[in-house]
Amino acid sequence: MSDKDNKGSMTVAEAGRKGGETVRNERGREFYETIGRKGGATVKAERGRSFYEEIGRKGGETVKAERGAKFYEEIGKKGGDRVKATRGPNFYEEIGRKGGQKVKKLIEEGKRAARAAMESQAAGGNAPAAEGTSAPVKPPEEPAQPGGNE
Repeated sequence: MSDKDNKGSMTVAEAGRKGGETVRNERGREFYETIGRKGGATVKAERGRSFYEEIGRKGGETVKAERGAKFYEEIGKKGGDRVKATRGPNFYEEIGRKGGQKVKKLIEEGKRAARAAMESQAAGGNAPAAEGTSAPVKPPEEPAQPGGNE
């Protein structure tokens, strides 16, 4: 075919862009949000959450290689400034306090579980462990090494 024959044709990318714009104009942006959510749920059901973790990690490594670690510093600062502007400076104090309270609660639960496990061990291992925990497991003994000191 000569250039003369292709005069009115468009590339696949141009056709896709034109079709996408037509759908957006007819159905609106919400249509794409809805089908995107449905597609994401389907992929998650088929491949699992780890698939998204893997592609996110790979994408992050690619961006870091192309733009450098400084890029993440810049976008993190922009995001933090945006949150501060929209929610106010007290927002960070509030979420910090909530996070600290959660950590304190988790530490207390861990200490209670450890005490229960110690009491269970001291009682001969017959007492049940605290809810959500298990008694410490004794590691298996190492087998004798061939040709070693016997």
